Amino acid sequence: MIFTEQPAIEAKIKAYCEEHGIPLIPLEWKPLPFSGKWGISTSFFAAAAAEARSGKNVVVAQRAQEIAGQVKNMVSDVPGIRLVEAVKGYLNLFFDTQVYTRRLVDAVLEQKDRFGSGPATGQRVMIEFSQPNTHKAFHVGHLRGTILGDSLCRILEFAGHELVRANYPGDMGLHVIKWLWGYLKFHNGEEPATDITKWMGEVYAEAAQRLEEDPDLEADLRALYARWDQRDPEIVALWERTRKWSLEGFRQMYAALDVRFDVYYFNSQEEKPGKEIVEELIRRGIATDERSQGGAVFVKIDEVLGLKKEQFHTAVILRSDGTALYATEDLALALHKFRDYPDLARSVYVVDVRQSLHFTQIFKILEIAGHPQAQKCSHVSYELVNLPGNVVMSSREGTVVLLEDLLREATTRARAEASKKNPSLTEAQLESVAKAVGLGALKYPMLARENTKMVTFDWQTALDFNGQAAPYIQYAYVRCNSILRKAGVDISDLQPSTFNYSLEPAEVELIDWLSRFPSEVQRAAAEYKPLAIASIAYDIAKAFAGFYDACPVVQAELQVRLARLRLVAATRQTLSNALALLGITAPDVM
Repeated sequence: MIFTEQPAIEAKIKAYCEEHGIPLIPLEWKPLPFSGKWGISTSFFAAAAAEARSGKNVVVAQRAQEIAGQVKNMVSDVPGIRLVEAVKGYLNLFFDTQVYTRRLVDAVLEQKDRFGSGPATGQRVMIEFSQPNTHKAFHVGHLRGTILGDSLCRILEFAGHELVRANYPGDMGLHVIKWLWGYLKFHNGEEPATDITKWMGEVYAEAAQRLEEDPDLEADLRALYARWDQRDPEIVALWERTRKWSLEGFRQMYAALDVRFDVYYFNSQEEKPGKEIVEELIRRGIATDERSQGGAVFVKIDEVLGLKKEQFHTAVILRSDGTALYATEDLALALHKFRDYPDLARSVYVVDVRQSLHFTQIFKILEIAGHPQAQKCSHVSYELVNLPGNVVMSSREGTVVLLEDLLREATTRARAEASKKNPSLTEAQLESVAKAVGLGALKYPMLARENTKMVTFDWQTALDFNGQAAPYIQYAYVRCNSILRKAGVDISDLQPSTFNYSLEPAEVELIDWLSRFPSEVQRAAAEYKPLAIASIAYDIAKAFAGFYDACPVVQAELQVRLARLRLVAATRQTLSNALALLGITAPDVM
């Protein structure tokens, strides 16, 4: 990014190796751990090993050190390099601190909202996420998968991939039949007015409770399911109309969350092709059909693979009555995606951790059946969200925090905090800040933990202006704005600074965190972990707080003032980029 002398250094190394008959393997540069100065390193072990393979009598480690020591003298005079070391076969190049700082700050301010982004990889990746069930409530349990998937899309796209954002609502299944039964029995003719998903959830919870209290009603439910299976026009029409209500409610939720999708798949579309795949698996002897004996259709995966130790277990892929399961439909969906996007490099499913075995089985069955697409499918799992007091949410029991209620409460609480912190805000500013801070407070806790760690949501932590939370990071951004406004300068008019003064430790720490942002973007993309971005955003904000306390900006002497103003602007830009990858708005004031 900022090491412009790299081609010249590599040319010198190549010339030296050619002159001395050393087989030069392409050099791989890695950043050195920060120790008060910045640097990069490469090794010559591959070159030494190549000499050994060619018949030369060399000890690889010793020869690698010899080459590094000889090359060291060739690159010691490169501008911008302060120190060159040859250590145990590695060539370490340390940058001049002032030069490095100037180049980093210049790079941020030149690249702006692209700072930290990666070059185009030419790979198309599909991220499937959110997957709410129609005819149910949209609650905070759905929130984590939705926010995680959205952030992953933003990160992978920023890292250089071409993204397809996919959603797979469950628009048919036993839960929908329960809802239709409850609606026909107790709410026939009613329509939602406002809070669509809340009303849909209430109808579902009521139906589930009535069915649980009276097991004899199960026969009515099965009869209704049979009518759906036979595509009874009355039931299909009711399903289509009520499904539209749910999808409109979801659209409103996604708009409020600033989440978008490129393509929607529905499990109702995959039911028939899924059953066809099941029949094919039966014909080929991969699946066992015991429906004639009152059993289901299943695949004994370990047995089919000839494994003696149980690993994949048995997967049921069709009910005894011939109705589809999630497994039936997921077999079809996996292939459907690659028909729509034949160039997909990866198809990623962001689904909670309870479905880990399910997806392992689905991908393995497809692999056994000879579908190469299975190798390109992967599951990114995440843990659930708990209410305070360790209450796990359940749509059936109604122990849910609805998203629309959560959004309202977030905005209300954020508005109260913003009013206390800055009473001079206008009504329009207060409304804008409340929305940005409230939504950030909801999103950040979902992303600031390992995907597979449980999240217990609570307002005190989520709206903490002094701890590891979105408002703290947003406030650091606002402080940057405040300094730049107070200075009364347009950063674009300032000439690049030389930073030709002794940098304070707090400055060096801030610069170091800014320099790490591009590599953290790549790490987050490679590991499917927004946590890396959530963490570095906090670390930059914390380092800026230290800089703010230790380093005068507006009151500093002219040359220092100009340099630090550009550093503040670079910090503001990097914070903005990091927050954007988390789907969080950086407000101008707070």
